[in-house]
Amino acid sequence: MLLRVRLFAVLRERAGSDSVEIEIEEGATVADALGALAAHSAPLAEALGAMPVVMAVNRTYVEPDAVLSAGDELALIPPVSGGVTAGGEGGLAGEGESAVRVGPEPLSAERLGKLVATPHTGAIVTFQGTTRDVEKLEYEAYEEMARERIAAILTEVRARHEIEGAAAEHRTGAVPRGEPSVVVAVAAAHRGPAFAAAREAIDRIKAEAPIWKKEVEGDSSEWVDGTPPPAS
Repeated sequence: MLLRVRLFAVLRERAGSDSVEIEIEEGATVADALGALAAHSAPLAEALGAMPVVMAVNRTYVEPDAVLSAGDELALIPPVSGGVTAGGEGGLAGEGESAVRVGPEPLSAERLGKLVATPHTGAIVTFQGTTRDVEKLEYEAYEEMARERIAAILTEVRARHEIEGAAAEHRTGAVPRGEPSVVVAVAAAHRGPAFAAAREAIDRIKAEAPIWKKEVEGDSSEWVDGTPPPAS
C-alpha cells in the first residue's frame, strides 16, 4: 500500500519536501514505515539516525509496533521545541470554557484573561512565553494536530482542577524579540487551582504539541533542540 508521510522542521529541510510517499506491505507497522523512510533518501536516513522521532498516525502519537492501514494520515514528528494553543483556524473555539488557537496573529494575554473570566472568577493566572536573546524565533507547527492536542490538554486540565475556564494560543511564523509566542490563561474561584492548572497546561503543551522553533539572528538560523513527545 502507498502512504504519504508529512514532514516538519528539520526533517522537511533535510528531505527537501514537506512530504514523501512510501510503499509498504498490508499489515505493516510504524517500524516498517520508518525503515522505508530511511531507504527513501540518504539525507533523510541521516536525519533519522541522528535524532529520536515519533510517528503520528491520524493525529495521535503511536508506538513503533502500531499496525498501519490504507488511508492513514502519517506525520513524522521530530523532537518538539514549541508551545501552542489549539483552536479553530482563524478563530477561537469554545469561548467561556476552553479556547484554543494556533496561527500567525499576535497574541494578547489581556484578551485571553477576559475570555476565560466568569462572574464567579476570583483568580486569573496568565502565562506568556516570549522571544529572548535572539532577533526572532520562527515557529512551525503541524497545525491540525496541534489544535486537537492542546484542546485535549485543556479539557484534561479542567477535569483535574477546580477551574472555570482555560484558553491557550500559540503563534506561528516569525515572532520578534520581546513578543509572546504562547499564552495560557486560566480562571478559577481561588488562586491555588488557577496556578496549578496553568502550570500543568503550559508544561504539557510544550512537551506534547507538535510545534518547532528556529532561532534567527541576522543571516544565521538554527533549529532549537527539543524532546520527543510521549507516544500514546
